[in-house]
Amino acid sequence: MKTQRTAYLSLGSNQGDCLQNLQKSVDLIAISVGSVINISSVYKTASWGFKGGDFLNICLQLSTCLQAENLLEKLLDIEQKIGRIRSDSKAYQSRLIDIDILLFEDDIIKSKKLVVPHKDMLSRKFVMIPLAEIAPNLTHPITKKTILIELQQGGCKDNLAIEKIEETIKRPVSLVEKYNYIAIEGNIGAGKTSLVNLMSDDFNAKTVLERFADNPFLPKFYKDKDRYAFPLEMSFLADRYQQLSDDLAQFDLFKNFIVSDYYIFKSLIFAQVTLAPEEYNLYRRMFDLMYKEITKPDLYVYLYQNTDRLLENIKKRGRDYEQDITANYLDKIHQGYSNFIKSEPNLESLIIDVSELDFVNNPQDYTQIIQTIQQFTPSSKA
Repeated sequence: MKTQRTAYLSLGSNQGDCLQNLQKSVDLIAISVGSVINISSVYKTASWGFKGGDFLNICLQLSTCLQAENLLEKLLDIEQKIGRIRSDSKAYQSRLIDIDILLFEDDIIKSKKLVVPHKDMLSRKFVMIPLAEIAPNLTHPITKKTILIELQQGGCKDNLAIEKIEETIKRPVSLVEKYNYIAIEGNIGAGKTSLVNLMSDDFNAKTVLERFADNPFLPKFYKDKDRYAFPLEMSFLADRYQQLSDDLAQFDLFKNFIVSDYYIFKSLIFAQVTLAPEEYNLYRRMFDLMYKEITKPDLYVYLYQNTDRLLENIKKRGRDYEQDITANYLDKIHQGYSNFIKSEPNLESLIIDVSELDFVNNPQDYTQIIQTIQQFTPSSKA
């Protein structure tokens, strides 16, 4: 499990809709960087060091598993998404958004790309006042004084007027706070395992990944479906039940964030397609006994991918035993998932169409998926 680190950021804007720029930036930070723990009030100040419109400024506390320089890269990317275009000029100027790392744990960093603590933070009211609001007892790693003492003892020589305004920035609730257990599902080749791995990296999630590669019946099934369908589905059911029971039992569902690339109902969906009626009836009796004991996810996400893209993805990943899968077979599997989602009203379900997305290679597409999950309001929690 990756170590979570605490960072403090300063955000400012004096172009366009400044409040909206700040809110969008905070939302993107929560999606792609880490959990926003605390946000200060919004403070208005005149531009510092140049003539321009008034700035709106905030500070926030962030929990992230990123290293400091990786955090900087993510923040620069967020600035670019908001619309900031950085110039080579070192002169102060108006900007849509400016995001600075003030403190990162108690680290002292001096590199070509990054200096932490921020070299000017102690001399600027628009940094110190909002920072003192959310972290008055935080100790500066160089001066060894708290932020509040630094502010009170007059170390800040900034004479610009500063005004707290009524408007506020809403703290986004992160996926880690909103959910304990998310199951990502989809048809063969939809990209569910790839998405789970990306989410694991970004949210420090524990993963439960299906062990399909270890099933000895799978290659045989694709060559002779009638003969190997029942032993395949029974072995999958037993393995999925054991894995979910064992893995979920190891985790604290109230402390850990868990993401899986399957849910046990997948077994029934595939069995409906592959088994003869008599075999399915026997299989269903076994499934119902196991299903009662399985922990249900807080959110079930189904990645919809059109059949042509599924076949293309299956061909790309090159598993020999999958190359004879037909479009008709994939359509039947999709219909099974669709029927399952409709038949389970008590399971919080979200369908995301990823047919036009490449979330593995395009960070913007991945961010769109995370935003969709984050903005989803479960009916039981609405």
